[in-house]
Amino acid sequence: MRIGDYKESYAADEAVFVTSTSRFWLGVLFVMLAIFPFMAGEYLLYMANITGIAIVAALGLNILTGAAGQISLGHAAFVGIGAYTAAVLTNRFGLSLIVCLPLAGLVSAFFGVLVGAPSMRMKGLYLCITTLAAQVIFEFFFVHWESLTGGIRGLNIEPPTIFGLDVGSEFGFYWVTLVVVVIAATMSRNIFRTRVGRAFIAIRDRDISAELMGINLFRYKLYAFAVSSFLAGVAGCLWVNHLKSITPEHFPLHESIRYLAMIIVGGLGNILGAIYGAIFMTLIPEVLQTILKFFEGYFPQAMAYLYPLQTVVFGLLIVLFLVFEPHGLAEMWCRVKAYFRLWPFKH
Repeated sequence: MRIGDYKESYAADEAVFVTSTSRFWLGVLFVMLAIFPFMAGEYLLYMANITGIAIVAALGLNILTGAAGQISLGHAAFVGIGAYTAAVLTNRFGLSLIVCLPLAGLVSAFFGVLVGAPSMRMKGLYLCITTLAAQVIFEFFFVHWESLTGGIRGLNIEPPTIFGLDVGSEFGFYWVTLVVVVIAATMSRNIFRTRVGRAFIAIRDRDISAELMGINLFRYKLYAFAVSSFLAGVAGCLWVNHLKSITPEHFPLHESIRYLAMIIVGGLGNILGAIYGAIFMTLIPEVLQTILKFFEGYFPQAMAYLYPLQTVVFGLLIVLFLVFEPHGLAEMWCRVKAYFRLWPFKH
């Protein structure tokens, strides 16, 4: 049992995994993730892939909202920009997935900066409405710019390849998703340890005090929008290459609310919280679908209520976690670990 927490250097204080036990369990996790696709069926691999894509998108929103304190209701639109960018690059220029990933992120980051720039003098409800307006505007372009986006019919792409290898199957795409999730989580965690990450947190906690300390609010808020939108664009690229098709219906306002629910339920400003929240909120629709299928024998129209029921459940979960557990699933997990670390002692 650990009875002290002594750090002798700045590097030790900033270490992500401070004990050999945490590094051991991290290794176990990677081994399990490597074994999983060989034991899982198509459905479980499909769920793992869409969960991984949700994790990447949630990590981006967690940096903007959880770390920098900038509320956004337009995150799904930036995921859509990345998805359409990847589809256009694939169809018109024949670029492979590994090239489309960073390019989709950069294009999405560019539009994130465009949206963020006029929003810098706003915060709270006003910023929320501004990002909501961006969501509506981008949805309009997704539907009506038919020469580029295909309109309501959307776009289809060929199965993705990397260095000539076909990764279009659920098994092959799992490894792509896993690598991107690991890179995105590592990048997000290390951002918090840098000068930029500390500036984000200072702005979130008290922007006036942060500005008095010499932090350029305009610059660092733009950084937050850019990084968040970049990860959203990468998630969008994964999305379209996974489904091999894209329509405007994939990125409605409801999807932005779902991403916001992920980081609230998981824990704002916490990397593990974004991961837990993405997993939890991705599994909720599957659980609801299973429950409705059970009642379908007694009520044939039960499945028609799946979509509205999802919206109600998402909203209810946001309210419940904000009231009863503001720090989300990550804090609950920390309390569980603390209990077993100190057991059988109470203190």
